[in-house]
Amino acid sequence: MRAALLKNTGVILSALATALTAATIVANAQTPSPAVAPATTAARIADKPLKSFPYTPGLDVSAMDKTADPCVDFYQYTCGGWMKNNPIPPDQARWSVYGKLANDNQKYLWGILQSLAASNEKKNAAQQKIGDYFAACMNESAIEKLAGTPLQPALSSIDDMKTKADLPMLLAALHLTLADEGMLFGFSSNQDFGDSSKVIAFAAGGGLGLPDRDYYTKDDEKSRTIRSQYVAHIAQMLVLLGGNAEKAKQSADKIMAIETALANATLTRVEKRDPYKQFNKMNAAKLQALMPNFNWGTYLQALGLKNLNTFNVTEPAFYKALSTQLQTLTLDEIKTYMRWHLVRATSQHLSTPFADEHFAFFSKTLRGVPEQKPRWKRCVALVDGQLGEALGQEFVSRAFSADLKAKTLRMTKQIEVAMADDIKSLTWMSPATKQKAQEKLRAVANKIGYPDTWRDYSTFNVKRDDFLGNVQRGANFETKRQLAKIGKPLNHGEWGMTAPSVNAYYNPQMNDINFPAGVLQPPLYDPKMDDAPNYGNTGGTIGHELTHGFDDEGRQFDAKGSLKDWWTKKDATEFTNRSQCIIDQYATYTIVDDIKINSKLTLGEDVADLGGLILGWMAWKTEVADMKLEPRDGLTPDQRFFVGYAQWACENDRDENLRVKALTDPHSPGKYRVNGLVVNMPEFAKAFSCNAGQPMVAEKGKACRVW
Repeated sequence: MRAALLKNTGVILSALATALTAATIVANAQTPSPAVAPATTAARIADKPLKSFPYTPGLDVSAMDKTADPCVDFYQYTCGGWMKNNPIPPDQARWSVYGKLANDNQKYLWGILQSLAASNEKKNAAQQKIGDYFAACMNESAIEKLAGTPLQPALSSIDDMKTKADLPMLLAALHLTLADEGMLFGFSSNQDFGDSSKVIAFAAGGGLGLPDRDYYTKDDEKSRTIRSQYVAHIAQMLVLLGGNAEKAKQSADKIMAIETALANATLTRVEKRDPYKQFNKMNAAKLQALMPNFNWGTYLQALGLKNLNTFNVTEPAFYKALSTQLQTLTLDEIKTYMRWHLVRATSQHLSTPFADEHFAFFSKTLRGVPEQKPRWKRCVALVDGQLGEALGQEFVSRAFSADLKAKTLRMTKQIEVAMADDIKSLTWMSPATKQKAQEKLRAVANKIGYPDTWRDYSTFNVKRDDFLGNVQRGANFETKRQLAKIGKPLNHGEWGMTAPSVNAYYNPQMNDINFPAGVLQPPLYDPKMDDAPNYGNTGGTIGHELTHGFDDEGRQFDAKGSLKDWWTKKDATEFTNRSQCIIDQYATYTIVDDIKINSKLTLGEDVADLGGLILGWMAWKTEVADMKLEPRDGLTPDQRFFVGYAQWACENDRDENLRVKALTDPHSPGKYRVNGLVVNMPEFAKAFSCNAGQPMVAEKGKACRVW
């Protein structure tokens, strides 16, 4: 993906999220922020819902810094003006071209939802649901009046546990109503790694409150400080639930100890990039043996999955550690842990004291965000997360045309032809592996704009006067929908993103590339613009997603999406050697402070970035082969291609957020997703007349290239 994913409140399976994220082009880029003043609160107050979708032209000459030398720092040359003129808004951890478009999309959705919430005109069932959901979310006075009382039924069910034997049934009930929480562990469905045509149960890791296991294991001063602040935050939340301050501090210390033990048994993010490490298929008896003190039969029956006997356990060592914790912890300690994770999962949807405390730690402390997002943004994001296809249908009907879909599909086909030609020309790959690669390429499904069939939300009961209830019923709807897939035929038409998303992704098990309507808008794709920047930007994105099918992770899945080795040993070694060139290159780049890119974590995205840009270039050159192209805006056509590519990555970022991303993000900073590519492309050096020895020109014989 190229933009920060909006949190989907319906997804609870960390293994699926890991597989999806590793195969996407999300640009949570991490370039150090220039010295710019923060946006004012007054400017944010001026936000208004958009009644029509705005037109923002594609290639932006004003975003450039013509005083910079493109052969010394192409990112500064392309984005210097943008960074200077686009300070980070006070409710954002970072700000980017993608972020601005996502913000415009949200404003447009705000206008749609505001109209549907207020209108008494006749509406269909889906319009009524999203309008009522938004109205309930925006009813701040009702939410403030209720304070923390909506949690009382769940808190009482935790208090009512008599013995540890009651845990499985209660945990199942909480898993059904807590979106994206993973209390103790995550449980859902996914395609069988060994046979992608089958959907089986997945038992994943979980149980942590901090963004990554490394927050618990690293011993540097910043990590110790964050842990101390996290414990204080837990204690404050427990006080808000009515607890005694001193006891809350003791409880917070214990919760930290529990989570630390689970973190130590959790795979690292780099380890999770190896699908074989998360492929541990077993029957019910073996799953029970991993956790002998937890009755899986009771848990599964409470989920409505009686007699289930096939599971993929993504992290067996984690489950053994969890079993040890459940054995040694007292019942009261388990209850305390569950209270904390209950309030952590729901605090953003409660009254101001809860929401502000959640924001103070997870946004302000962790990511340096000065101000809470305005309520309309939070409500739009929730509707998109829980009723996303109903909202997406409204977006598509207003902002996405059949002509635009056809143009994008045509470009996609051109990129695929370019990749087929590229595979044919590879000197390092044997004919046998080339044949398999071409077979996989031909099998890639292209999903453009929106799903062919929209999701049915008829069983999701939305009430205009019950906001938290809507959130919980939304989580219940999505969790049950995911669990219902187990043992059923695979739905190849399903999407993992909603249509308004400013993002794109490749799914290795589906073997499909997905481009929502939201990302096919100006300035990212501009039908009014010449082909050069469009092929650089959107063509590069399409090529990126396609390359993900052949990066270090995607290449391990075959044409049908099953985990299968289709490479000769010699070709696999050649691929690894070429990938090492990229690992070594990106390991030299600094994110923030003295923190370098974890290039083993970012490898898949770095490979896809470079492959995507090369494919976009090849397709564009084929498209304009018989055309006489003239310079525009003082740039030659070749220069416009590269500037068009680079301007998607213009961004500013807070140092605190950069530190989080250094541990968690499989994408390199935007600066290096531009400079790190062009240094490896002789076509760039020729376009800008760069000379050997300049920073944007690789040393002779040292340019990296996989695809």
